[in-house]
Amino acid sequence: MSKVALIPTSPQSVVDDYGKLLDLLEYQSFIKKDLNTVIKINLSWSLFYPACSTPPWQLDGVLQKLSSDGFQADTLLPTENQTVVTHPWNGAYKNKWLPILKKFNTTYRPLTNEKWIAYSPKGDVPAMRELFQDKIIVPEIFRGANVIHLPTLKTHGHTTMTGAMKNAFGGLIPKYRHHSHKMIHEVLVDLLTIQKEIHPGLLAVMDGSVAGDGAGPRIMTPVSTNLLLASEDQVAIDAISAKLMGFDPLKIKFIKMAHDQGLGIGDVDQLDLIGTDPADFKAMNFHFKTKKSLVIRWDQRIRKTTYQYRPLKPLHWFLFYTPFFRLFIMASGVYHDWIWYPLIGNRRIKKFKTESGWGQLFEKYEFGSKMKKYPEIKNWDRY
Repeated sequence: MSKVALIPTSPQSVVDDYGKLLDLLEYQSFIKKDLNTVIKINLSWSLFYPACSTPPWQLDGVLQKLSSDGFQADTLLPTENQTVVTHPWNGAYKNKWLPILKKFNTTYRPLTNEKWIAYSPKGDVPAMRELFQDKIIVPEIFRGANVIHLPTLKTHGHTTMTGAMKNAFGGLIPKYRHHSHKMIHEVLVDLLTIQKEIHPGLLAVMDGSVAGDGAGPRIMTPVSTNLLLASEDQVAIDAISAKLMGFDPLKIKFIKMAHDQGLGIGDVDQLDLIGTDPADFKAMNFHFKTKKSLVIRWDQRIRKTTYQYRPLKPLHWFLFYTPFFRLFIMASGVYHDWIWYPLIGNRRIKKFKTESGWGQLFEKYEFGSKMKKYPEIKNWDRY
């Protein structure tokens, strides 16, 4: 039976609470310290916004626990990827990760500049094969290494909610992974199949100190939920987090598919919940509602329509596989970074920093010295 650890936390105790969470799960029974361990951070926006990306205390708490338990710094590989709308170094600075990585003597390894190698999955991955044919590649540092995912508790316009399984999406496909949006649920299940083949140990440690409601993964309403979750089973932790948000996990396509394929347990009644009384868990319901930003709504309409109808396939190729796609990227940047963030996001952040203990905790962490020029990153072909 899959275990999911769920415990309460507070701004005063959160770093130590991560240690308690991992001890409760007995994580060293499946994350072995004699292997390299990828720390897959979550960057959904280069800008800081509550619940959007891995908060500094999540990274701090997990690295502190690993360090105190004897994991050697040179075996820990903290990493994140690039998307068409995020920059791994800019995001690491604005979300205050860099001083924490320095404190624990670990080296940030953006996947843009890591070596990627061809990989032929042993299991059935039909969506990946349809989208990428024989061009399935994975970061070389992932092969044979443990992985610890650091997602946050939030909604997502493409997948209803996002968690551990979606966090792998940012690690196992390069910059052109936006093509997966038209088959996103199927791709997430395929990626879990791949993860189970290349990683000897898997762990997801989810921050639910502040959760995101609404038009995730970026322009959400932050809600202080004061919870931490962890599990070896990515399907299980996503199911528990979905239930907390008020969703039926088995009505979320990627959770149901993974459950039915035996990749994990998506039925919360079949899970061993530890750290919280099951009766208390059943009473928890944040009543979140997933909304779609303008960008996601139109991305889905245009991308899926032009892909599904054969006469429109040439148009699909033109829109998403040529430089014309840069107009979509520019539109997303203008909407999110230059309109929504200054007009709405900044007001919410100011309220978060002045009225929330979590906002005050964020203020205590340092940005570190901003580089005059970030290290050059490989310019992946986005098409």
